[in-house]
Amino acid sequence: MEIIELLTPYYEAAWLPWAVQYFFLIGMATGAAMLAAWGAWAPAQHPAAKALPLAVVLLAVTAISAPVALLADLHQPARFWHFYAHFTPWSWMSLGALLLPVFVTLSLGVCLTWWLGWHRWMRWLALALVFSSISIAVYTGAEIAIVRARPLWSNPWVPLNLTLTAWLAAVGCALGLTLWMQAGRDVAVRAWLGKLGLGLSVALLAVACAWAIGGHWLQTPSFLAAKELYANFPIWRISLWLSVIFGALVMALWLRPAWWLHSPAMIAVLGTAVCAAAWGFRWALFMGVQGVPKYGAGLYVYHMPLGGEGLMGIVGVFGLCVAVLTLVLWALELWPQRQPAAVLRAA
Repeated sequence: MEIIELLTPYYEAAWLPWAVQYFFLIGMATGAAMLAAWGAWAPAQHPAAKALPLAVVLLAVTAISAPVALLADLHQPARFWHFYAHFTPWSWMSLGALLLPVFVTLSLGVCLTWWLGWHRWMRWLALALVFSSISIAVYTGAEIAIVRARPLWSNPWVPLNLTLTAWLAAVGCALGLTLWMQAGRDVAVRAWLGKLGLGLSVALLAVACAWAIGGHWLQTPSFLAAKELYANFPIWRISLWLSVIFGALVMALWLRPAWWLHSPAMIAVLGTAVCAAAWGFRWALFMGVQGVPKYGAGLYVYHMPLGGEGLMGIVGVFGLCVAVLTLVLWALELWPQRQPAAVLRAA
């Protein structure tokens, strides 16, 4: 009898957990930008306008924290300069080096003009920020979808899924901020955020169904790869069913606002749940898919280090977000938002 031993080689992960943090935060920043733009142009009594302080605070925190995670993912911050010294317009990563500073500048500009009460300037900057947010969503999604060697990455649904999950996380985080900010005390604001969350969840469900039906009908590479993983690896089966159950519970909460609308504990649970789901999706997309072998059998085993390139890096980025959030809320408490002259005259 001949015994053949199959060995799974060890490969270093090309995308580290820093990438998960960056794509999570920059995606949430685009969602916060959309909320801020909506609030800037909405009538004064519309829930979107009342939720503007929540969106601005979230935008400030994520727009500041996301580039830090990106620089850490580059391993050497000086590498960022290479994108400008050796510009390659056919590379989405190189294009992102131009698009990201524009987005961050516009985001901070919207936050500053809101705080100063320059609402006219804020509106026009918010309009420009919408187009900049779309460019960031396209670049981050395309950066993954162009990798043809990975069928689970190289499909047109990935950019859309990244965008929708990020915007859902932004809504969930804004809902959580209602517990800390005066602007969130209005029940109408929470109810409006709940409707947005429900709409985004339904959109995600529709995208998942379209991918599955279209993939089964056309036998697309991404669907076949997912089907093979489900059939051969229990960890992927467990992950899928946990995602379905978790998604159903979140959908049930969105559909029953009476369960959480007046409960701070349930608001915290719901907001944390959708943020965790968006982060978990990125972890599975980046770290999980990298564990799938391009050739051969078995999965590549990834052991997350405890240092800066692993657990401490993840904790550090979330700690940075908490620190920036604390500073922003402290600044708003110490120096409240200045009202525009028109409002002062009316008072």
